[in-house]
Amino acid sequence: MSEHVSPPAGLSRRGLLGLLGAGAGGIVVGAAGGAVVGTTVATAADSGSAAGTVHPFFGAHQAGITTPVQDHLHFAAFDMADDATREDLISLLQDWTYAAARMTQGLDVSASGAVGGRPEAPPDDTGEALGLPASALTITFGLGPDLFERDGVDRFGIAARRPADLIVLPKFLGDDLVPAASGGQLCIQACADDPQVAVHAIRNLSRIGFGRAKIRWSQLGFGRTSKTSAAQATPRNLFGFKDGTANILADDTAGLDEHVWVPASGAAGWMAGGSYLVARRISQLIETWDRVRLVEQERIVGRDKAQGAPLSGGDEFTAPDFSKTDATGATSIDARSHVHLAHPDVNGGTRILRRGYNFVDGNSVLGSLDAGLFFLSYQRSPEQFVRIQKKLSTDAMNEYVRHVGSAVFAVPPGATEGSYVGAGLFA
Repeated sequence: MSEHVSPPAGLSRRGLLGLLGAGAGGIVVGAAGGAVVGTTVATAADSGSAAGTVHPFFGAHQAGITTPVQDHLHFAAFDMADDATREDLISLLQDWTYAAARMTQGLDVSASGAVGGRPEAPPDDTGEALGLPASALTITFGLGPDLFERDGVDRFGIAARRPADLIVLPKFLGDDLVPAASGGQLCIQACADDPQVAVHAIRNLSRIGFGRAKIRWSQLGFGRTSKTSAAQATPRNLFGFKDGTANILADDTAGLDEHVWVPASGAAGWMAGGSYLVARRISQLIETWDRVRLVEQERIVGRDKAQGAPLSGGDEFTAPDFSKTDATGATSIDARSHVHLAHPDVNGGTRILRRGYNFVDGNSVLGSLDAGLFFLSYQRSPEQFVRIQKKLSTDAMNEYVRHVGSAVFAVPPGATEGSYVGAGLFA
């Protein structure tokens, strides 16, 4: 695997102190402040395999949005430390960019890495990904509304640059949100085809942020519930149905420009080429659903369970016909079905790019599975999600789901080599 990575300028002094404070050793940097290339996590043999897939970190858009959806997720929301300054925020984003640019290429988090530093000091890299390939790792960063202003206080001098589209989501009918599992001033989405690679990324970025930012909440996900590439098969959610059949795909340039990417003509020019991320933790009442008759499950969803075809007929990719009726005169697709209410035709043409994951987090005190969907969607404005979610207030599926976590983030455009994610905000 190539070891060429061009980070902004290595880790800042605060980043070095953060690693030390979290139990790490010093980072080796070059005389000019640039990174000295260190231990490669993947081997040359791995680079030709599917697990060795490497996605570029730098580019016009951040990776992890239209990138083919990987099998595993570790998502974390952060709050800045109470005494953190504007300079701390900038250096944190620089340090995270530096480390992310290395890890996504299959490298250790720093030049000295897990085993290349002084034996008498704790290693810079935690080491659990040592010997593993890049596994298609992508790392995506977002900025929450509270980062720009919290309780009327502009801590970081960026309130005036908050995009008008970065709204706090309204409370939706049926929300049962847990405050400690919602919100956040920053977020990191790490997706990979190996769960250990994704966890390694969040763990090390959290260590780098020690003293400047701390995790507010996090979520592990497995089994993607959408696709962003035509080459990918449509996956199934924990209700057993195919999910994300009509998702916006990476090769749909027109659809992405219209529905996902923030245009250059927007008021917040630093967000041009970026997007907005909505994260929702949706608890699925698995045991209740499992007792529902198959015909009723299909009516609620609006598709058949075997192939994912709409109940109006055809195959999985046949457009639903909401006017078609059955022998009794009733519409083949129930007006309260999920497919009907979420469809662009009944939402003014509104579309979003979905990138969700299943989760199972043990069990509740009553013995039921704590399981569900960690819903992630990207759109050029959160208002697109709001419109669809309001329409879903009458969804027949609401009897079997509970929205317990919620957050929204501005996702800046991708960084250019030598710069960092979010640099335009401080220009």
